Amino acid sequence: MSLMVDIRKLSFINEMAKVGTNGVADNMSKLTGEDAKMEVTKTNFIDVEDLTAQLDDGKRVGVRVRLMEPPHGHILILFPEQSAKKITALMLNDMVDDMSSVSGEMARSAVEELGNMMASGFIDGWADVLGTTIDIATPQLVYAPAAEIVGRTAGLGDEDLALFFDSSLNVPSYEIEAEIYAFPDLQEFVEMVNSIETSYA
Repeated sequence: MSLMVDIRKLSFINEMAKVGTNGVADNMSKLTGEDAKMEVTKTNFIDVEDLTAQLDDGKRVGVRVRLMEPPHGHILILFPEQSAKKITALMLNDMVDDMSSVSGEMARSAVEELGNMMASGFIDGWADVLGTTIDIATPQLVYAPAAEIVGRTAGLGDEDLALFFDSSLNVPSYEIEAEIYAFPDLQEFVEMVNSIETSYA
């Protein structure tokens, strides 16, 4: 089985990222009442070893989501700690007057909720483009150095390559950075992308 993606379908991978992030932005706009925008600045297939070597030592907090249907694998939504603090303020803004009183548990819950929203929007976007539905397992909260999270997640499958989406989420009152990593079963993923009718590409 060749893992080559039909060159005419490569735009679909970018389209999947775009549709997915539009779903994230829509959810954020509803949540905040502000006009949220999410932009994917870079989409890359990258070797997992190269990826972990490039990541800085800073800790990330976010969610890992397992796909229960093709293309299977996992999606990671990770936030740098500074963005995680902004997320806590954003998510708890209406409920807490003094952010210094927020417990670690409340902060983790806020990040987990936003991570879940982002993962759901992103995976729904993939499903739309692929013309299918993708059920997911209950998301898991992760908190560790980025390379450790990425390495562990890659180790849950047998793939040497990951899809990396560098993205930024802009809510006028907040600037949140997010990193989205996808670890699909590559054979399934390539078959699904290649089966999309070229006339729609």
